[in-house]
Amino acid sequence: MQHFSPESPTPRERGFVMPPEWAEHAATWMSWPADDDLWFGHLAGVRGDYAELVRTIARFEPVHLLVRDEESEADARGRLMGADVTYHRIPLDDSWIRDSGPIFVRDGRGRVSLVNWRFNAWGGKFEWENDDRIPEHVAAHLGLPHWDRPEVLEGGGIEVNGAGVGLTTRSCLLTDTRNPGLTEADYAALLRDTLGIERLLWLDGGLENDHTDGHIDTITRFVDERTIVTSVAEDETDPNFAVMAKNLAELREMTDPNGERFRIVELPLPATRLEGAEGRLPPTYANFYIGNGFVVVPLYGDPNDERALEVLRPLFLDREVIGLQSRAIIEGGGSFHCLTQQQPAGTLWQGE
Repeated sequence: MQHFSPESPTPRERGFVMPPEWAEHAATWMSWPADDDLWFGHLAGVRGDYAELVRTIARFEPVHLLVRDEESEADARGRLMGADVTYHRIPLDDSWIRDSGPIFVRDGRGRVSLVNWRFNAWGGKFEWENDDRIPEHVAAHLGLPHWDRPEVLEGGGIEVNGAGVGLTTRSCLLTDTRNPGLTEADYAALLRDTLGIERLLWLDGGLENDHTDGHIDTITRFVDERTIVTSVAEDETDPNFAVMAKNLAELREMTDPNGERFRIVELPLPATRLEGAEGRLPPTYANFYIGNGFVVVPLYGDPNDERALEVLRPLFLDREVIGLQSRAIIEGGGSFHCLTQQQPAGTLWQGE
């Protein structure tokens, strides 16, 4: 299996770009929750919500599930009996494969490869050594030649529209615990060469007490090439209010490479403030996951649950929009998009 270094021809030079999430998938990759301490004593409830998420996704496309030990595999198999799931036993630290897993790329001939970025648990906040090896396991299983990068990058930190535009946040990418010294211009060049992002758009920040330092996928998402859904807070006393309002105003002025403005759709944040073991939790409806014929949206038993679904359903007329409970999962700081990583449909690249 070939490993391409930063000095090799880049993915972009070989014609590879990151497809949008709504492009057809071959499968979804996930990691089974295993550590009760990381879930602050909520593991049993988390596994219940997580199993329902896996079962739902597996109705529409195959799921590759990473399990870290015998107990995890037995628990998962017991809960997921009959579902279209393939199990992979590897060491794991945590479950957030959106950030620790590979980012897949595809070329104009439909060939699929991946980029292996470094993962350091959002700037060294938790253990990460095992999770940093996940992309290599995935590449080995698929037999994929791929690119190894020295930079830290988490999948939840970027959004793409499939037409050369990317979204991210300064609060995340510009931290000194990820890639010290990299500027906005440096990231623009890096993401152009590796993921095919020709125009990188920046928002300032994300949700209060988000341990990812404000990932874009918790607040603002592309749902097609021209439409952006962005979170808004309605309580002016909420610390999230001003940040989300500034994001909204900036998004309304942003343009694509042709100078055209995007369609901006407001998505309410949950109305109820949730507290966890380490302070305020960051529940959001924007952390939905788009798959083959479906969209799964996290719900929290909140008054705004149904409102959020009403906003999203008209944006996905060709997909079933499914609300699932994520009240236990949010205790760990993330939700459905954070727990999933799509493998695009296509022929597995053999290198050249």
